Amino acid sequence: MNAVMKPAAQAAMHPDEWKTRLELAACYRMFALLGWTEMIYNHITVRLPDSVTGGEKQFLINPFGLHYSEVTASNLLKIDLQGRKLDADNPWPVNPAGFTVHSAIHDGLPDAHCVMHTHTTNGLAVACTQGGLALNNFYSAQLHGMVAYHDFEGITVHADEAPRLLKNMGDKPVVILRNHGLLSWGRTLPLAFVRLWTLQRACDVQVAQAGLGPAIPVSEAVAIKTTHDSFQWDQKFGAGQDVFDALVRQVDRIDASYKN
Repeated sequence: MNAVMKPAAQAAMHPDEWKTRLELAACYRMFALLGWTEMIYNHITVRLPDSVTGGEKQFLINPFGLHYSEVTASNLLKIDLQGRKLDADNPWPVNPAGFTVHSAIHDGLPDAHCVMHTHTTNGLAVACTQGGLALNNFYSAQLHGMVAYHDFEGITVHADEAPRLLKNMGDKPVVILRNHGLLSWGRTLPLAFVRLWTLQRACDVQVAQAGLGPAIPVSEAVAIKTTHDSFQWDQKFGAGQDVFDALVRQVDRIDASYKN
């Protein structure tokens, strides 16, 4: 199936929607570039701006059945808070497990413009450990007070899990889903991305270090200072925008077809 948008339809689309579609499609290609894919599974979702929806809660999500490397701005699905398709011309289905967690976060946290979820090997390995994320490296030290945990309840297709998830998350912007994977959210897509990237790097280092013997712990005082000093969260440095833009340029050099 091919859901590439016709030029006339693109021209009729609100420019803020097309801008959001381009950013999200680029992010899917970044995940593919970084190896954060899980065949056709997992999701990155964004809420469309009120300028597009008139205040209604509408979202963009990847078409179920496509690899992240096949996602484009035009084949992204537009859905409502219940995961129902709003663009009837798009032939791709929605993964029923794909939006249960995401919708709960988008609906329950006003600043959750973007939600990302992965099943990376090292992220999942850390999620399976009793101790969770270890405070013993440069990256985990930048996440002090930012990490929540939610116990595994099986495949996320049941809406009744949402209240427990939100309670466990509180206002923490990164989540280790025990026995399952990693999740982040943010008021912008680049901020959600750099949060997830930092968590993933922390997990990578933790797994690599595990076979080398006891780790040198980072004190809580140093971790608090490190998180405070991390320019990745600072609006002055773009709160992830500079990192995101650099990766967009790399994706563009390799394959810019996500812009279709």
